[in-house]
Amino acid sequence: MLSYTAIIIIGYLFGCLQFAYIYGRVVKKVDIRNLGNRNAGATNAAQSLGIKVGVAIAILDILKAIAAATLVRYLFPQLISTDGMLPLYVSGAAVVLGHNYPFFMNFKGGKGTASTVGMLFSINMTLGILAMLIILVLTIITDYIIYGTLGLLILLVLATIYYDFGLPCLIIALLLSVQSIYKHIPNFKRVFRKEEKGLRATIKKQP
Repeated sequence: MLSYTAIIIIGYLFGCLQFAYIYGRVVKKVDIRNLGNRNAGATNAAQSLGIKVGVAIAILDILKAIAAATLVRYLFPQLISTDGMLPLYVSGAAVVLGHNYPFFMNFKGGKGTASTVGMLFSINMTLGILAMLIILVLTIITDYIIYGTLGLLILLVLATIYYDFGLPCLIIALLLSVQSIYKHIPNFKRVFRKEEKGLRATIKKQP
């Protein structure tokens, strides 16, 4: 139990590395949460601060989940051997929660899509690559990243079932999916109202 408590703390603290917020404050002297869709994540950074910035932040958000999982593997190798992928699922979920609800930002952060990709990379490299391809293809086809996010969540759940990682891992995957969909409800509403900024509009806006 103490080991899992430590894993949750490690993951949460890595998740609290809010690169979109930090970049906005340090470089642009703005709070990313006051721009665009008021979300402290890579998508809003791309839309509000430039697509290159958004891509860089997405990569960093992926890497922080991988870094947390790598530290967990190093500190708790016996737990990995006895409990399988569960420690990595717990670590990944904690990173997403830290990203979405950072304590130093009044628990108002991002939506965890990139960190979920990082979680899949830490579980299986092939799954991580597949997750990125799914997001990219669906976003290009539909023009909206939320559809890529839906594809990512479906992959997370189906992969957990396919590889038979166990019921606890499946519960975590389902809970992460539910909270992600909940966080994206405003985006869906804006898409339906034709108010959401799409990929093509974001690219056209670039200088």
